Amino acid sequence: MILNQKSGSNAIGTDERVISATNGWLMVVLLLPALLFAVFLLATPGGPIKLAAGAVLLVVALFCSKGLFTLEPNQAAVMIFFGSYAGTVNESGFFWVNPFYNRTRVSLRINNWNTPVLKVNDERGSPIEIAAVIAWRVQDTARAVFDVESALNYLQIQSESAIRQVASSHAYDDAEGGQRKSLRTDLDAIAGLLRDSIQQHVEVAGIVIEEAKIAHLAYAPEIANAMLRRQQAEAVVMARQKLVDGAVGMVEVALRNLEDKQIVSLTPDQRAVLVTNMMTVLVSESGAQPVIQMAQSTQ
Repeated sequence: MILNQKSGSNAIGTDERVISATNGWLMVVLLLPALLFAVFLLATPGGPIKLAAGAVLLVVALFCSKGLFTLEPNQAAVMIFFGSYAGTVNESGFFWVNPFYNRTRVSLRINNWNTPVLKVNDERGSPIEIAAVIAWRVQDTARAVFDVESALNYLQIQSESAIRQVASSHAYDDAEGGQRKSLRTDLDAIAGLLRDSIQQHVEVAGIVIEEAKIAHLAYAPEIANAMLRRQQAEAVVMARQKLVDGAVGMVEVALRNLEDKQIVSLTPDQRAVLVTNMMTVLVSESGAQPVIQMAQSTQ
């Protein structure tokens, strides 16, 4: 494909050039009398010159009527004049252009595309399944028509490449306590990275990515059970850690209150026993059975 480089400053790519079209109703006002007059010349008796003039006028009027067209809101028409890009009409309404122009309609509306579920290895090498939903629209009609064979197919292929790139550079889950972005826990940040990555891939096609979000994320079936057990173990460890931290704080507060209020004077051994008993009660999963010492033996 030969790219038109005269309308833009980029070394590669065809930049959009917006042109104005003539009001279609104005041309109807001009063409309708010409058609009626041509029919009159052909229908009324006369010599060959009159018939020839009527035929020529009819052909010219019908040919000029080919330049009439309509555009809906958020729709554009790319004009091609004998193989050269002539410009783009992106206003809605009823228009007339040079009948020699070949018109290609391009939708400027926002489209959604759900990518297929892709199997990718994340940053740690774990196989995962990932899919995304992408909201996109055409911004530069010239690039969408001339620089790629099909804007939609180009978007589909390049977005899959971008998804694989983002997924392979991030871990599925963060095992470092929130120190790094992960696919599962940092959805908004990953969505922004994914949108920017896809945008870089499809810039040449004149496409703008409005939004890109992860629609499906899971471990691959072959490791799903093992990863589920690991997540459960990590959850248990984190819960235990919080429980121990809370219990230590409660014991510390209890000992400090006992000493500050001079409720009881404890020896180091008694403090150790009290700490042991309180930690046992606070950390134990089952209810502790208290043993009350009624008297202390003397020797």
